Amino acid sequence: MAKQLDIRDIINFPRDLVFEMYRDKLPELDEYLPNIESITVERRTVHGDGSIELVNRWQAARTEVPAVIRPFVKPELLQWHDYATWDSQAYECRWRTELVFLHGAITSEGVNYYRVLDENSMEVHLTGTIHVDASKIPGVPRMLAGKVAGAVEAGVLKVTEPNLRAVNRGFEQYIAERHSRPMRAAV
Repeated sequence: MAKQLDIRDIINFPRDLVFEMYRDKLPELDEYLPNIESITVERRTVHGDGSIELVNRWQAARTEVPAVIRPFVKPELLQWHDYATWDSQAYECRWRTELVFLHGAITSEGVNYYRVLDENSMEVHLTGTIHVDASKIPGVPRMLAGKVAGAVEAGVLKVTEPNLRAVNRGFEQYIAERHSRPMRAAV
């Protein structure tokens, strides 16, 4: 059973600018995200209909792992792929994510909608699902797979909203620094 995502957040810059920055400048945002070490574009494909397909590799910061176990956690355990198709006509991004290490064990997919609020602000509306297949997690007994999956899904859901908001605040800071414009307070 998957957990549903439905998160709304306001970014205090025009939609066109935010949409373009999210699509084209995401790797430059890592310096604004303390829990992310790097974001790397692995593939970018422009389709005939104008949509752009991206595959990004995210690397979480090692500081996200408790210090006592950091020596035992390999960097690939902290990576995931983000597969995104950007539609600039509809101002939407269809996405899915997969962990690099536990392929197919924890996945999410959905759509981000970018909506105008006024000439200087817009809303990001993220909808989607998080699904855990605990049978693909080594060491999880079959009879506990359902409980483990539910707990992992709840844990991922709990960090998703603050992380999305952190990305949005990072983009506001990034845009403000590059466009010499003060930011309004986030809602």
